[in-house]
Order: sequence, then C-alpha cells, then structure tokens
Amino acid sequence: MVRAMDVIEAIGHTPLIELKRIAAGLPVKVYVKCEHLNPGGSVKDRTARAIILDAEARGLLRPHQGMTIVEGTAGNTGVGLALLASARGYRLVCVLPEKMAVDKRIALCQLGSEVIITPNGGMSAPHTSDLVAARLAEENGWYLTNQFHNPANLEAHYGNAQYPGTGEEIAEQLAALGHKTIGAFVCSSGTGGTITGAGKRLKEADPRIQVVLADPVGSSLADWVTTGTLGPDAPFAVEGIGSGSVPSNLHRDVLDSAEKVTDADAFAMVERLVKEEGLTVGGSTGVNVVAALRVAARGNLDGPVVTIAADLWDRYRSTAWMKAWMEREARGISAR
Repeated sequence: MVRAMDVIEAIGHTPLIELKRIAAGLPVKVYVKCEHLNPGGSVKDRTARAIILDAEARGLLRPHQGMTIVEGTAGNTGVGLALLASARGYRLVCVLPEKMAVDKRIALCQLGSEVIITPNGGMSAPHTSDLVAARLAEENGWYLTNQFHNPANLEAHYGNAQYPGTGEEIAEQLAALGHKTIGAFVCSSGTGGTITGAGKRLKEADPRIQVVLADPVGSSLADWVTTGTLGPDAPFAVEGIGSGSVPSNLHRDVLDSAEKVTDADAFAMVERLVKEEGLTVGGSTGVNVVAALRVAARGNLDGPVVTIAADLWDRYRSTAWMKAWMEREARGISAR
C-alpha cells in the first residue's frame, strides 16, 4: 500500500540530468543534480530538514508548541525552513542582507515567515544577517539554526540513517547509468554544506575524485582553496554563494582546486541552460555549470563531472540581471 508523503519526505531524490547540448563534444559527460526541483525550489531544503530534525532529536525544538526559529539567510534556506516550520508548527524569523532579491523577501512573507532586512556586509561585520540572527536568538530565547556552522548542514549532504545525502544520491544515480566512478564534483559554497558534505561522501567511495569549488569573482574563497590565504573581497551580483570569510562548514581538506567565474559568464550560462537544456535555474547554477564545463574540457578524468542546480530562476525577477534579460526578450515579441 502506498503511503502519502508529507513535505519533509518529499525533499531529496532529485533527478540527475545530462547536459547534452551545452556539454556536447567534451571529453567527459557533464551532469546536473537538479536540486532546484525540491519542494521549496532549492538545495537548501535539505539543509533545513536536517537542521530542524536534528534539533528535535536533541530536544532543542518541540513540534507544534509555538517555538520560534531564527536564521540569517540569503533566502533559500529561509524558504526551506518556512516549509518545515509550517509542517512542524514553528514560528520563523528570517534575517536577510539587503543585497538579496526582493522576490525572496516577498516569498518568505507569503510562506508565513517574519522578515528582517540588514545592511550588506561581510560575515564578521556587526550588522551582518548572521550576527543579527544570533543576537535575536540570545535576547529572545529563540532557536538559532546557524546554517554556516551547524554540523547538521553537512549531514544533509553526506547522509545519515534516516535520509540519504546529496553525495550518496549522486553516486547511486551514476552507478545506475553505468558509470563506475565520478571524475569531478564541482560546486559553489554558500555555507559550505553541499560541497563539503557531498564531496566527502564521494571521496570516501573513490579518493581520486576531484572536488572543485566554483566561486564568483569577488569572493575570497577560491584563493583560500589554492593558497590557504583569503583573496580580495569585492562586490559581485550572484546571490547566496561566495564570501570574504570562511564558514566552518567549508572544509579545505575536502577540496582539490577552485574555479573563478564572473557574474557576466554566470548569467549568460543561465540563459543557455534555460534555452538549450530546459533548466530554469538561478545565477549560482550558472557559476557551477561554467566551472564544471571548464573542468570537463581539460579531460584527464576517470568519469563524468557532476554539479548542482542550486535554485529556481523565479526568485530573481526583481534583480538587475534578470530584468535586463526580460527586457531583451520583450523587444522580440511581435503582434500579429
């Protein structure tokens, strides 16, 4: 007898799709793990589920008792937490930097969350969304989900006895397609959870697998991967990834190399992914795919390259890059 799922059980088991047009002619195949097809539209649904269920297991949260959760988020984790909060009976407060798209703020409100906006700044700035969330948690006795430093975030992608992680799913899906191993796993870092958790799981199966950080130009992390020292911290438009400091969930020992990707290249790749592969994704996925194609083009790999489609395009309608794209497309519409 088939049992109906709830939203928590619907998270994960996302498709693995080959890029048949964009990656045509490369020495190895390139696959995208479609995390944008999770119920909340992003890979961060996994993070939200892992953090909330871990807190409940440790007695820090109790469902359906009106407890309050607070998180500093770029938006996607907030959406995932909002789904969990609705299902488990929690109140949710999300603290977002003003850089993040208006679409995300509105979506969080529509999902029943309370939204607080803070000035932009690095992770160590006193007004950063993460520190404001921590202060609110301490002052009010709320539960701080703390995605940048909570080890449950890593478990979401490594896997546990209750739910398979992103890395475990990738390995199983590639094996079902006849691949004996993976050549490289390429992924950007927001909190570090996906690339560290999934990368560690994959490397345990085959230490030859390359784990490559995809990083926006302006972020300091790519230089840190290659030299051990953070690079210059400059503005960039892609949301939710890159940083001027290192979150504790990003583990350098799992990483082999890094690729820097410009905003322009990332947004151009989003257009190609939509039009050539039918993948309706956001800017961070553009960063991931540009980097993955570079890694695949160099060859010398024992298997395909896999990367992550991190979130949906619909939460970026208010951003400058998306508005410019929509305006260009609108000019091509004709009346008959």
